[in-house]
Amino acid sequence: MARKQFDLIVFDWDGTLMDSTAVIVNCIQAAAKDLGLPIPDQKAASHVIGLSLQSAMEVALPGIDPKYYPRMIERYRHHYLNQDGSLVLFSGVREMLNDLSQQGYFLAVATGKSRVGLNRALDASKLLSLFDATRCADETFSKPHPAMLQELTRELGQDMKRTVMIGDTTHDLLLAQNAGASGVAVHYGAHTAAELQTLNPLYAANSVSELHGWLDANG
Repeated sequence: MARKQFDLIVFDWDGTLMDSTAVIVNCIQAAAKDLGLPIPDQKAASHVIGLSLQSAMEVALPGIDPKYYPRMIERYRHHYLNQDGSLVLFSGVREMLNDLSQQGYFLAVATGKSRVGLNRALDASKLLSLFDATRCADETFSKPHPAMLQELTRELGQDMKRTVMIGDTTHDLLLAQNAGASGVAVHYGAHTAAELQTLNPLYAANSVSELHGWLDANG
């Protein structure tokens, strides 16, 4: 069956495929508490999800002595690694990815996670074989710079105009806009529906099943 709009579907990871928003917020807050720094509130901590760790700490804790950012990253990783084994995929994600793969779409991940972190998550979730390519924030520019999508389309020989970026944050939608790809939002992750709608996504899904249905009908 001929695909309608897209050949390459690129997913964000945290808050889009994996239900990890609350854990990430808690780990950022715990890291700040460990170091006696101002503790970002839930909104500030969730807003930076999707950025590289360095960028995330700089945005979540602006104005502190820069020497603390590497220590924040170290403490964040300490807390996260103690919890990431309990993280789960959103309901319906595995079935959606299997279906899209069987339909012949190229599938990729563009994430603010490190390569080590994404590999751990892919291994734990047993999804590695479903993705044709992945990009992490420690391998290229952090979102919303267009590099992740530019590199993925080049690697897979795909047309940016037939590529869609799916994510739960404004960073994901800005990445799509900056690269010249389509952007689709999900409303069950880190950023609010109102924040996401300011960037006029092609579609916004309230659940994985809604996203799956839309891709089947329109992808």
